[in-house]
Amino acid sequence: MAIITTGQTFTATDTVTNTKLQDIADAATFNDPVDETTLELIIGGSNAGKLGIKDAGVTKAKIENVANLRVLGNTSGSVVAPQEVEILDDDTMATADAATLATSESIKAYTDSKTSDPARLYNNLAHSTVSANIQQNTTGRPLWVSFTFYTTDNIDFLIGEISPNSNMSSNTRVGQSRMIDTQTVDNCATQVTMIVPSQWYWRFEYLSNQAAQEIVHSSFIL
Repeated sequence: MAIITTGQTFTATDTVTNTKLQDIADAATFNDPVDETTLELIIGGSNAGKLGIKDAGVTKAKIENVANLRVLGNTSGSVVAPQEVEILDDDTMATADAATLATSESIKAYTDSKTSDPARLYNNLAHSTVSANIQQNTTGRPLWVSFTFYTTDNIDFLIGEISPNSNMSSNTRVGQSRMIDTQTVDNCATQVTMIVPSQWYWRFEYLSNQAAQEIVHSSFIL
């Protein structure tokens, strides 16, 4: 099929004139260069007479080959041309970063490994915590904490508090214990436990007639 239909036709006996020659080009029209599948001739508007790509003209087969475990996208943080974005197949998510994606299998495996874990020991700090020492739960999970206090004399009080604020303002008293005896007490011990939400702060405060013989401050990730 001819791409261009000229503005003139000739028979064997026609006389060639400059007008006819000029009409061959000036009055010529484009035929549809394809079968109306990929390209079309634009009619009307500022692009009239130009070739354009039809809506269904771009197929996956016409796009540049994409490497394995890659998709076309943009993770640059600004407007740029599409680029290959890596898809990670990493069940531990150790290689994760802000410019990659993850397979659904990896996401499920990583999630399952976290939700099915039993409580794990976060710390076990013997003889290491003073009264009112503020700490933060940075595990990303709820934290179960326990404070055991042992001394040779009375324990006036042991208090456990949590707060969303680093200075413990707007705190909530979660646990409290008192052991007071008017007579001589050779040994005295008490314990307070509580749950600390992720990113919250906590502290234990205590007062005793004698210095602590032993302090055990333990926490487990839930």
